[in-house]
Amino acid sequence: MTRLWLVRHGPTHAKAMVGWTDLPADLTDTAALARLSAHLPADAPVISSDLARAVATADALAPRRRLPHDPALREIHFGQWEMRGFAEIEAETPEHIRAFWDSPGDIAPPGGESWNALTTRLWPALDRLALHGPDIIVVAHFGPIVAALQRAEGLSPDAALAHRIDNLSVTCLSFGPPARVHSVNHLP
Repeated sequence: MTRLWLVRHGPTHAKAMVGWTDLPADLTDTAALARLSAHLPADAPVISSDLARAVATADALAPRRRLPHDPALREIHFGQWEMRGFAEIEAETPEHIRAFWDSPGDIAPPGGESWNALTTRLWPALDRLALHGPDIIVVAHFGPIVAALQRAEGLSPDAALAHRIDNLSVTCLSFGPPARVHSVNHLP
């Protein structure tokens, strides 16, 4: 059984929907990074999304063996909603954005991806990670972490999205059998 230590990247401070936009992470809180690094298994390899905020956060957890970045670990793609605020989009298409968040599934932003598309690309990546040892550190984003929780706990998408996942938090789970959630949104 492989245990996944899912770490949400450092904050971007953006006040908009940030999916595939490649914003940097603010990693100036070196004390928080040191606590995070000390909390994680020292011998576990690290893999990250290929977006800069995840890559930089993973690099800050050194010295650990790094695996190649995996684009399947990216955040959900918000398409034409990228870098725009909820209120701005709601003023234009209130039914569409409410349906996207209130009934996640096949509804996608224009030019973006649906919740089901995110899980379709993420879940096989989680299965591949089991090949890298008993523990693996995965630096990713809110959406993939919540999607992993959805799978591990057998939740509906809207129940999974109700979880809070802070920047630099750890969500630890195993995909068994049986699947097991060890911690959610732990801030070391």
